[in-house]
Amino acid sequence: MKRGAFILSVLSFFPLSILAKIKTTIRMRTEKGFKVNAGEARFGEHYKMKGITLNNLDIKISGADTENDLAVFEQTGLTPNGGPPLHIHPFQDEWFYVIEGEYLFQVGEEKYQMKSGDTIFLPRNVQHAFLQLSEKGKMIVSYLPAGKMEAFFKVTDKWTSPPTKEEIAKVFADHDMKVVGAPLKVD
Repeated sequence: MKRGAFILSVLSFFPLSILAKIKTTIRMRTEKGFKVNAGEARFGEHYKMKGITLNNLDIKISGADTENDLAVFEQTGLTPNGGPPLHIHPFQDEWFYVIEGEYLFQVGEEKYQMKSGDTIFLPRNVQHAFLQLSEKGKMIVSYLPAGKMEAFFKVTDKWTSPPTKEEIAKVFADHDMKVVGAPLKVD
């Protein structure tokens, strides 16, 4: 094959490979409404936050449903006096709606007592954490955009032994969060 013909054939391949890559990165938005029953998860997978808390998380609306604009979880709190470390989401806003139980939230330097029916908004780039005050709790948790939260919960669900502080910090960082302090304590 002559050099010119070879170069032309190689160059003609590039637009096709670029189009193939673009096609695989195009996200699809769910076009139909759907229902997720009480006690069920969107795709049938229940996550347990082993190592950070013992909370269960069920995806109710997935980032896959919304082109990653939104993810909604139902979190069942099974960790009295427990919660995540103080952390920051640089790319996501987060809000919680308390269904059952009592919690203490820290957002920035402010602390808020939360009970059934209360809502709290946690803006991106603001440090925050929560502490479950009651024996059991339940909240709706939303992330805007969805980010890497579903992947984060998949990782924590697979832990078989308590992770070190370094392992926790790494998993947070791998999922676009930054640990900036210890978990909250009961005063």
